[in-house]
Amino acid sequence: MPVTAKICGLSTLDTLAAAIAGGASHVGFVFFPPSPRNLMPNEAAALATHVPSHVARVGVFVDPDDALLDIAMAAGRLDALQLHKTAPARVASIRQRCGRETWAAVPIKGRADLDVAHSYVGAADRILYDAKTPDDAAHPGGMGLRFDWRLLEGFRHSLPWALSGGLEPTNVAGAIALTGARLVDVSSGVESAPGIKDVDKIAAFLKAAAAA
Repeated sequence: MPVTAKICGLSTLDTLAAAIAGGASHVGFVFFPPSPRNLMPNEAAALATHVPSHVARVGVFVDPDDALLDIAMAAGRLDALQLHKTAPARVASIRQRCGRETWAAVPIKGRADLDVAHSYVGAADRILYDAKTPDDAAHPGGMGLRFDWRLLEGFRHSLPWALSGGLEPTNVAGAIALTGARLVDVSSGVESAPGIKDVDKIAAFLKAAAAA
């Protein structure tokens, strides 16, 4: 299976175009106001019209309410929902209500954290393994943190999964080789500043992931 990649936190047409041209399988639109990558509905709508049908549009949320989900799905023409800090029962409810592919983010620091993934069986379609942020962090992702990828060695995954957290063009090939990930997700690792994507870094990341 080839390795595919999601470029998350896109907010401009030129960086969206770079992701699509580089072969991204997924593009991520963030709907979380504290994040520097947050999109207003009109901004998401303007970007969504430029995403071809073979690229999936993923909405990124932090324990969202139904009203936000409805607005974001309509504006961003979302194919999938990525949920952070959302309990399994709520993930299952959202998945049933919205009828979209649903990802549950599981923050990892130690080996025991991996077991949380099993609680999403029957609730989510995919697990996103991400680095655990400090308890007082303003947002749960996109901070460039990584966890020890060796923790995934030998782990029995209960669901399809993706790898996130601290990935960048220079380390993504090694991460893929170590973990066996078939889908990788990057945000801050292809930025020049928080929330500012870099077209050259996007291209480099996608090239490295495809060659891994």
